[in-house]
Amino acid sequence: MAALSRRGFGKLLGTGLAAALARPALGNAPAVSPVVRLSGNESPYGPSPAAIEAMRAATGAAWRYPDEAVDGLRGDLSRLHDVPPEWILVGDGSSEILKLATSAFTGPGKDLLMADPSFEAPGRYAEAVGARVERVPLDGAFAHDLERMSAAQAGLVYVCNPNNPTATITPKARLRAFIESTPSMVLVDEAYHHYADSHDYESVVALVKARKNLIVARTFSKIYGLAGARLGYAIAQPEVLKTLAAHAAWDPVNVFAIAAGRASLASLSWPERIRKRNAATRTHVIAELGRRGFEVLPSQANFVMIDTRRDVKPLIFALKARGIEVGRLFPALPRHLRVTLGTP
Repeated sequence: MAALSRRGFGKLLGTGLAAALARPALGNAPAVSPVVRLSGNESPYGPSPAAIEAMRAATGAAWRYPDEAVDGLRGDLSRLHDVPPEWILVGDGSSEILKLATSAFTGPGKDLLMADPSFEAPGRYAEAVGARVERVPLDGAFAHDLERMSAAQAGLVYVCNPNNPTATITPKARLRAFIESTPSMVLVDEAYHHYADSHDYESVVALVKARKNLIVARTFSKIYGLAGARLGYAIAQPEVLKTLAAHAAWDPVNVFAIAAGRASLASLSWPERIRKRNAATRTHVIAELGRRGFEVLPSQANFVMIDTRRDVKPLIFALKARGIEVGRLFPALPRHLRVTLGTP
């Protein structure tokens, strides 16, 4: 081994890996192939080159706590959204923002109200702090049934728009009216905001300036390709953010994620390129599925929800056996399969 050059060792390692992948695992089992991962709604294109380089450069700051770096990112985000930096709270992915909101505004006697199906994490967080979770089925268009949700009282209302797992949107006028009329705190999760191109969709960030009962969650995990780096943020009025921050860990975000986030925001052409690639792939996939007789819910995200017309659980396992990971079972839609859009 000592006599091997670095290139020679790499070649040997590559040969060994190829042989291992080609070798049957047991008896006459088929060869094992690398997994095709279409399960996590990640971007198949990864971070921008600028973000990758920024993470490398950030190693020089690894010995420092991230205070100044966070301030710099908040400044960038305040300019992006036209709000003061004090209206931005940076978190360890938007998952942390969802957890902080449920910790702050739900608990015994303070229910969480959410759609069914929707992203499960807020429901689990709320149940962990003793809150009752009321789940309202989506309406016939697979949008949030805001009329039914208006009739309930809750400590926090969670609205994922575009919605995960259905990839559908709730019309902008109805969502705006709901936020302006409800006395409850509303958490709008805009993780998939960048992929939506419907005329009936809009971000509700602009409403934050007038609404003390609104929190908007955003993430760098999706179109910016930083799911593994864990970076997200909340936009809300300062008093609301103080309530959230009281439940937060100290310095939850690392300097590498912050550097990548700032570089991603500066790479103005990157999200637009990814959005166009995703839209083209989405159009193609939906057309091909339709040609084969399968209906797909109207997608405004980087994944599709397919009506398989049968129990989806065996299909998930069958695909996994073939090295293809897809979305999990969503009990409210037991015959629908969620598939992340990969490369063409």
